[in-house]
Amino acid sequence: MSRVGKYPVPIPAGVQVALAGDRITVKGKLGELSLALTDKVDTTVEADKVVVAPRGSSAPARMMWGTTRALVATMIRGVSQGYSKSMEITGTGYRAAVNGDTLVMNLGFSHDVNFKIPTGIKISCERPTSIKVEGVDKRLVGQVCAEIRTWRPPEPYKGKGVKFEGEQILRKEGKKK
Repeated sequence: MSRVGKYPVPIPAGVQVALAGDRITVKGKLGELSLALTDKVDTTVEADKVVVAPRGSSAPARMMWGTTRALVATMIRGVSQGYSKSMEITGTGYRAAVNGDTLVMNLGFSHDVNFKIPTGIKISCERPTSIKVEGVDKRLVGQVCAEIRTWRPPEPYKGKGVKFEGEQILRKEGKKK
């Protein structure tokens, strides 16, 4: 039995959940998300909760039970509260700024790195060394942060690069004489 799937997902005030065939759509104050449901689970929308149950007792049905429930829960939280991740830039001369729909980063290359901000994502730079990524879709927020980080991941000797806020970088000792 799934420990995650057996709990119904509560629907907060201001969020509408619609089930049409094999697609569930969630609308809230921050936006709208949609998910294609698998045929291995039954999803029902009751008065103030979404209930997910497996079709049969096969292993794939039980696996998708908890997965589907977790995806629906993240969609509901995304349209009601949203998701955000903060990143820090460390290094001499490293900085970032938002210019229209482009994040412009100076990361020690001979040129600036221009990152086009995808639709559904809001990026802000309160300081030149901090980046805050906000959005409705949890997966999209994480994907954007991962793409930003790939330009200059933190290196282990001086810790220079782009890292998540609060991330611990395992530092290495330099050369000895």
